Amino acid sequence: RPLPTGRFFIGGAWTAPKGRALAPVVDPSTEETIAEIALGDAADVDDAVSAARAAFDGFAATSVAGRIDLLERIAGAYETRMGEIAETVSREMGAPITIARGSHAPQGLGHLRETIAVLKAFAFTHQRERTRIVREPVGVAGLITPWNWPMNQIACKVAPAIAAGCTMVLKPSETAPLSALIFAEIMEAAGTPPGVFNLVNGLGPTVGEAMARHPGIDFISITGSNRAGVAVAKAAADTVKRVSQELGGKSACIVLEDEDVAKAAAETAARMMRNSGQSCAAQTRLLVPAARMGEAAEA
Repeated sequence: RPLPTGRFFIGGAWTAPKGRALAPVVDPSTEETIAEIALGDAADVDDAVSAARAAFDGFAATSVAGRIDLLERIAGAYETRMGEIAETVSREMGAPITIARGSHAPQGLGHLRETIAVLKAFAFTHQRERTRIVREPVGVAGLITPWNWPMNQIACKVAPAIAAGCTMVLKPSETAPLSALIFAEIMEAAGTPPGVFNLVNGLGPTVGEAMARHPGIDFISITGSNRAGVAVAKAAADTVKRVSQELGGKSACIVLEDEDVAKAAAETAARMMRNSGQSCAAQTRLLVPAARMGEAAEA
């Protein structure tokens, strides 16, 4: 069954975009276009935020048991589509199929299951001497996710938002959006209340910018580049919304004096390329003692 690439998921229904802009989704292993997605604009963001705001009061008032039940249903629906998720992630962003099956798809399910376990034991209210501290949902959450670990990043934002009682608008990466459409279908199949989860595809400078500026969004979580993080923080400042940033960067492998340099170089290269080199923690630098630079270069 084809995915609803020309639709957004807003208010519990698959809706037509306001504009006509489209973007290709390219399989990096073949450089072939495998789909075209609709691109949203500020008007689509307005619709999604309105749906999330309308649903917030009711969803924020739900019981912890009710939210656990919803997350259980989501996890169950997710599990039935693990194979499809792995195949789709592999095609849209180029992960080797073994990694897509062994890591990408399972990590999304893992975040859902772990959130359920944490929620069952989480204390929303506690007493500190004469002060009663109550944790409440922040409001409507704007979630912006990257292309390189799409299911991991979507699930690790959506699941805690639901656990806290927040409603949300998700903007996945426009270069790897197909697995996000599957996730929206999972949310629908699980009976997620209308407006709790909304998805709008689009570009960062349009949809991402509109989300960051929107007065109806209370919190923005972005995983992406430094450039995107700076743009979101600036756009969010006028409405004094909370901003959580996980910004890109590569990691270094530090080789100490007593280490086997050739072994370290081989292991670092293998770890770097595990996800076709598309991991923010990929160790693309090898730092070695100056006296062993020649040995390291040869390795």
